[in-house]
Amino acid sequence: MTTVTASRDAAGPASASSVPPRSRGRLDWRLRFAALSLIWGFSFLLIKVGTDGYAPFQVTLGRLVFGTAVLAAAMAVKRERLPRGARTWGHLAVAAFLLNALPFSLFAYSELTIPSTLAGICNATSPLWGMALSMVALSEDRPTRVRVAGLGIGFIGVLTVLGAWQGFHGLDATGTAMALLASLSYPIGWIYVRRTLAGAGESHLSLTGAQLLLATVQLAVVTPLFTSVPTSFSLVPLLAIVALGALGTGLAVLLQYGLVAEVGPTTAQMVTYFIPVIATAAGVAVLGESLAWSTPVGAVIVLAGAALTQVRRSA
Repeated sequence: MTTVTASRDAAGPASASSVPPRSRGRLDWRLRFAALSLIWGFSFLLIKVGTDGYAPFQVTLGRLVFGTAVLAAAMAVKRERLPRGARTWGHLAVAAFLLNALPFSLFAYSELTIPSTLAGICNATSPLWGMALSMVALSEDRPTRVRVAGLGIGFIGVLTVLGAWQGFHGLDATGTAMALLASLSYPIGWIYVRRTLAGAGESHLSLTGAQLLLATVQLAVVTPLFTSVPTSFSLVPLLAIVALGALGTGLAVLLQYGLVAEVGPTTAQMVTYFIPVIATAAGVAVLGESLAWSTPVGAVIVLAGAALTQVRRSA
């Protein structure tokens, strides 16, 4: 999850008054949950395909441009306005960097040297990083023995995926480090948003639209400094970037926003556990990436640990 919407709602269950009644014509939330899992799971494949024809910063910029366009259209339909106030925009600029510009770019660069399957599994470590950071940064979020155990189990899973007993043989250290750093950037951003924007009066859609807009501006400034204009435009990578932005960023945010509002953040965030499974299946089936036994086994351990870190002390 990469938006202000997710970050703010992850602080606690939605109140009954915040969950709107289901409209008769609305698609069942389980189908939308499955669609969101597929979209985000295939995002790592789309990143890999996009970087086959374009530089990583160009892939990220395109992703943000098309994602922002979808959010802008949604805001226009709902007649939402961008937030006001320099303070809010300042905090959103930091959130845009930590939750969008930085992790999106790191994943794009990482997939130049590592398979999309590994990038998808690295993404699943975000709850583990979040648990570790919350021990220090969030005094109200005290860890339990179960959650601490989950943290330890999760990182054992990471070592299994990386093949630590083999001395990380055949693993690109730089690409893997970038993917893990990207997954670390998300909880840092969530904690920042929770501390600075939790009381903002604007709607989640308005804040998220502004966040993506600011991330787009950030990449628009950086990209020309590190890349040159493509001499040719490869069609398949370009289509992958369009899908990554319009579906993997724009539509996914809207689906996530609706799920959080309808079924609450706890259920909505369970999509995290399906993403690496789908990313692995897509990488192997579509891109023909190899898969050692340690990858799926380690991924299961990572997800088990991540699930334990989300267990809260009963009231």
